[in-house]
Amino acid sequence: MSDREPRRRVPGPAKPPRPRDPRDPRGAVRRQPGPGARPVRRPSAARSPAQRPLRLGSPRPRLRMVGLALTLVMLVFVGRLLQVQAVDASAYAAKAELNRYVVHTLAAERGGITDRNGVALAISEDAYDITADPTMFTSKQLKVDDGPEQAAALLAPILGKNQAALVKLLRPQNRDLRYVRLATRQTPQVWKQIKDLKAALITKAATDNNTVNVLAGVFADPSSQRVYPNGDLAAGILGWVNADGKGGGGIEQKLDKELSGKDGKIRYAQSGGREVPTVASTETPAVPGTDVELTIDRDIQWAAQNAITDQVKKSKADRGYVVVQDTRTGQILAMANSPGFDPNDLSAADAEAMGNAALQDAYEPGSTAKVMSMAAVLERNVATPLTHVVVPNRLHRGDRLFKDDVDHDTWYLTLNGVLAKSSNIGTILAAGQLGRTQEQANQVLYSYLRRFGIGSYSGLGFPGETKGILAAPDKWSTSQQYTIPFGQGFSINAMQAASVYSTIANGGVRVDPTLIRGTKGADGRFTPAAQPRKTRVVSAKTARTLAEMLESVVDDEQGTGAKAAIPGYNVAGKTGTANRVDPATGRYRGYTSSFAGFAPADKPRITVYCAIQNATAGSYFGGQICGPIYKQVMEFALKTLQIPPTGARAANLPVDYKP
Repeated sequence: MSDREPRRRVPGPAKPPRPRDPRDPRGAVRRQPGPGARPVRRPSAARSPAQRPLRLGSPRPRLRMVGLALTLVMLVFVGRLLQVQAVDASAYAAKAELNRYVVHTLAAERGGITDRNGVALAISEDAYDITADPTMFTSKQLKVDDGPEQAAALLAPILGKNQAALVKLLRPQNRDLRYVRLATRQTPQVWKQIKDLKAALITKAATDNNTVNVLAGVFADPSSQRVYPNGDLAAGILGWVNADGKGGGGIEQKLDKELSGKDGKIRYAQSGGREVPTVASTETPAVPGTDVELTIDRDIQWAAQNAITDQVKKSKADRGYVVVQDTRTGQILAMANSPGFDPNDLSAADAEAMGNAALQDAYEPGSTAKVMSMAAVLERNVATPLTHVVVPNRLHRGDRLFKDDVDHDTWYLTLNGVLAKSSNIGTILAAGQLGRTQEQANQVLYSYLRRFGIGSYSGLGFPGETKGILAAPDKWSTSQQYTIPFGQGFSINAMQAASVYSTIANGGVRVDPTLIRGTKGADGRFTPAAQPRKTRVVSAKTARTLAEMLESVVDDEQGTGAKAAIPGYNVAGKTGTANRVDPATGRYRGYTSSFAGFAPADKPRITVYCAIQNATAGSYFGGQICGPIYKQVMEFALKTLQIPPTGARAANLPVDYKP
């Protein structure tokens, strides 16, 4: 075969056909790509809507919408702020003024007063001061023109006040006034009535547009009310508390600062006259006052007050007083006055009786003062109890003719008898021996009167106390030189008179009288009162001698004080009947009747002094009307304090002698 001759193909075995692709809708046979061939595109199958991809919209339109909304809101707020702070500022300020913080005083509880045994004499109970805010009663606030009148009509019968007076308080001339006091120290029951009435008005106003709560501006400040459980007992000592809560007399006034304590304050928000409970309040607690314990014994005070009250009524006298004192300590166990007053109801009290007459009345003591003249005579050793004294029926001295209270022939008395029979003439003669001249005698007597406390305050520091009147000896008139020795021509108070006899009973040592036994603070700790001042007046020997001489006044049948005798006890005492200066005219009119003494005479424990002014019915002699009071009160005190009977016999010094 030549090379140029075309080759013949020899057919080989036949190839099988390619399988058909089931995904090809046309059923065509796909060719397998060869090397370097382009990939064949496959037709995409149809997709359901759920299988389509989510395409997000643009956020910018939404952001613009939100921003616009916020801008509008801020504009509303800004506009409102401009309205409140600029346009309507004054109107809102006025409303805020009615809904603001208020401050009220929290009254401190006043300290109590008790007797020496802890028995209550003055206590404080819860009370309320009813107040109001006048700005809440205006027509602008209540929407009615007669708000004050309506409120006053409701409050007047509850408070017991005049309706017109309440209207005046609720509609003051000062329109800016925010606080007025309608009534003070009202009971909790009164405030409850007002609260119930306010609540009823609020309830009715909620359903009835014609109803106005005219009491919205009425409030109550917690306070306290002074109560005296024993009525008029010891009223002259205790005193009273005035409408402002201050002590108006007696211990209440003397110790007002200690008893009052310290007020506190509370600050809270109010709205429409009511406290806003959701707003915090601030409070400064009140500090309660100090409790005071007196030296008096309630039972002895009761006995003394009953005794003097009964006798003043029987004698139809102007007044009377009884003082009971512990001779050793100077403590006052009772100080009773008649007439008295009830500090619970001052509206019914007599103005002249509102005080402590036993300390405030100055009067000439009369023969009870002779014991001071005798003390000077004995202390100066110019006479003894047995010294003979010739007492004529009349004695001419200076420009006067002196006599005793009874006409008599010449008496031949001992110095003891002069005191027992209460001879004015005998006392003048004895006191005249105190100096070589009358002027010297006057000076000596004056010095002893001063030592006994005459012309000086007693030491109690009691409101309104008088120190009496005792002129210097160079100022004594001609008659005073001879009347002062027997108790006329100078003046004292009842406490001073009692103190004279307590000095003798205490061995010649004067102890300043005291009414305060101690105090008890908020911590409950008891603090005793300071010890009183003690002053030696006469010697113990002189004091014992005087006590024996005073026994003759009561025990001897010639003595003037027989009605004061107490079975089982030796009693030392002295009667007194003095011309009385009428306070209204300044002239002598009537008498001061008195009796003073102590018991047991051998071991003195208690002094009792009684005086009655201007007795106009029955006897006016001190031994007759005051002697029985002395006995009644002294017996009661001896039993109350459980003082045993006398263990010694009476001295029985002679009263007279045979010339």
